[in-house]
Amino acid sequence: MARVAYRDADVDLMARMMRAEAEGEGNQGMLYVGNVIVNRLVANCIDFKDLRTIEQVIFQVQGGNYSFEAVQKGNVFYQRARDSERRLARQNLKFWRNHPAKFALWYFNPSGDCPQTWYNQPFTGQFKQHCFYEPAAGTCDSVYRG
Repeated sequence: MARVAYRDADVDLMARMMRAEAEGEGNQGMLYVGNVIVNRLVANCIDFKDLRTIEQVIFQVQGGNYSFEAVQKGNVFYQRARDSERRLARQNLKFWRNHPAKFALWYFNPSGDCPQTWYNQPFTGQFKQHCFYEPAAGTCDSVYRG
């Protein structure tokens, strides 16, 4: 059983996002970005309340900007998905989760070391250039169940 409901169009959209955000970090890096996308859909808490589709997660606007930098800036996000990224996206949608992004709702690529908290959310680990953060205890228990 899949972690979330999805359509083929969601697979393509998610694959494009994974590639745009983490292509330089290989398949593993793209899978971690996929974890965050699916986690945001499952969470229904904090900044991610009432998101019901992959499309809503990808195009979510917070503070007047898109949540994902790749949507804001365009870059690779607006290129077609490749089969290899579609396979990775399906893995995330169906079952794949792993540390440091297993329960992460946020990630970013700092110019230096990863801070121990980011907007009061605890650091869970780093993969190459991306730092991952999961919700503080008691603020989003649903992400741990989904």
